[in-house]
Amino acid sequence: MPENEVVEYKFDTQLLIEGTDLDEDAINDYFVENFVGDCLLAVGDEETIKIHYHTNEPWKVLEYCASLGEIHDIIVENMQLQSEGLHG
Repeated sequence: MPENEVVEYKFDTQLLIEGTDLDEDAINDYFVENFVGDCLLAVGDEETIKIHYHTNEPWKVLEYCASLGEIHDIIVENMQLQSEGLHG
C-alpha cells in the first residue's frame, strides 16, 4: 500500500462466535443489510462462526455478534496505522 494512502475501512475486525443454532447465511445477510464495510467472511456451523470484516465501526459488529452467543478471540486492528508503518 502506498505511503499515506487512506484506507476506506479502517478496522480489520475478527472474532469467533460460539452459540447454538447459529446461521451463517442469516449472519451474512444481517451484515450486508446493517453494516458498512467490505471483505466479509462469516463461515462455520451451528455452534461456531468465524467473522472477518473491514469496517469503520467495529463496536457495532461486536455488539451484534455478542447478541448471538459468546464472542472470543477478538482482534480489531487499525489498518490505517499499519499502512503508515505503525502498529495499532
